[in-house]
Amino acid sequence: HVQLVESGGGSMQAGGSLTLACAASWNTYSWSMAWFRQTPGQEREGVAAIFSGGPYTYYADWVKGRFTMSQDADKNTLYLQMNSLKPDDTGMYYCAAKREAIPATMLDASGYNYWGQGTQVTVS
Repeated sequence: HVQLVESGGGSMQAGGSLTLACAASWNTYSWSMAWFRQTPGQEREGVAAIFSGGPYTYYADWVKGRFTMSQDADKNTLYLQMNSLKPDDTGMYYCAAKREAIPATMLDASGYNYWGQGTQVTVS
């Protein structure tokens, strides 16, 4: 049973830090894993992605230098360390997975097959 479960969201003041975690129910080696953010009325936008076969990581411009994505292969868990948080970072954060690893599509939500239920991040 394929399942992604996010955790670690919450409320934080601007300038603070949060770490999100995404636990997968299967071995995610050679899968592409990503974090997406969605705000009300908007489509999901890519935050960061990783292909463990490299590993190769990809970041949206608006998080570069502030967010860091990592994986714990033994635990099949994906992390997103979020530093220097801004109110604009507020949103529902989703973890996603797909088999392919085409660099140009790593931050494109349409290509991901499996999704978690999301965890809310609110920065004030």
